[in-house]
Amino acid sequence: MSKLLVVFFATGRQGNSVIDYVINDSTLSKVFKVRGVTRDPSKPEALALLKKGVEVVKGDMDDMDSLKQAMQGAHTVFAATFTVYDDQMEARERAQGKALADAAVEEGVQYLIFSTLPHTKKISNGVYTVATFDVKAETEQYIRGLPLDSAFFSPGSFMQNHLDMFAPYPVGDGTYAFSHVVSPQAPFPLIDTIGDTGKYVGAILAEPDKYKGKVFSAATKLYTFDEVAQAISKATGKDVKYKQISVDDTKRALPPIVANYVVPMMKYIEDFGYYGSNTVELVEWSARNARGKLTTLEEFFAKNPVSLH
Repeated sequence: MSKLLVVFFATGRQGNSVIDYVINDSTLSKVFKVRGVTRDPSKPEALALLKKGVEVVKGDMDDMDSLKQAMQGAHTVFAATFTVYDDQMEARERAQGKALADAAVEEGVQYLIFSTLPHTKKISNGVYTVATFDVKAETEQYIRGLPLDSAFFSPGSFMQNHLDMFAPYPVGDGTYAFSHVVSPQAPFPLIDTIGDTGKYVGAILAEPDKYKGKVFSAATKLYTFDEVAQAISKATGKDVKYKQISVDDTKRALPPIVANYVVPMMKYIEDFGYYGSNTVELVEWSARNARGKLTTLEEFFAKNPVSLH
């Protein structure tokens, strides 16, 4: 008899990737029946899941009863908290993470896979505090203390960011650039969130005992922004460069509340490494243990063309 896998944010990048991987995998599709949880089951992405044979239910991360209902009968759960850049971000995510974990215990879930991030304040010895990271790391620690098995998916920076947030802009002389506050040589772990999340979570689902308590530091490899610019240039046939700008210019380019999170996040990654001093080793271990070939940056841009105007 199939076990029930409940996937939160089923129409988002991570959740949808997990669902697609499981239902298309010859082994996991026999082991698990999938229920997707979304805030709006009537939207096109949710209806597309229904057509694939996935049960789709409404769920609200801010409503404990809704969480428990979504997890009824679940053996395994994949979940994240929802980041909104506002002055309630930290309190909201902390409450969501605790409610999510407590609901899983109350509903008898046997295995919880949580989308986490590294604890920047601990890694940097207090030099940086990136609340968007640390609140997820603290939820991870809370889950580890509960009476259920757990494992963790910790995604690197999203390749998708270079299609929107970090997309190149025209300089005015026929060339293009994208800019940020860090050095062109600062290494960032990059993941094709849509294409590859399922390959990491799928490894946990296939061998839950092996990966119990483990964290997948999920990225294909580390890339510098100079290397990203070269990959976009190769994919588009255009001259694209990365340009480092000052903290003040970065803050001016972003909404204030976003800048308050993003600038220290970028500087933390440059100064201490995304996952800390052993980032390279953690990413390499995770890539070796992923279930399937990971997407390189060059392959990503070939599949997802950057729009240069």
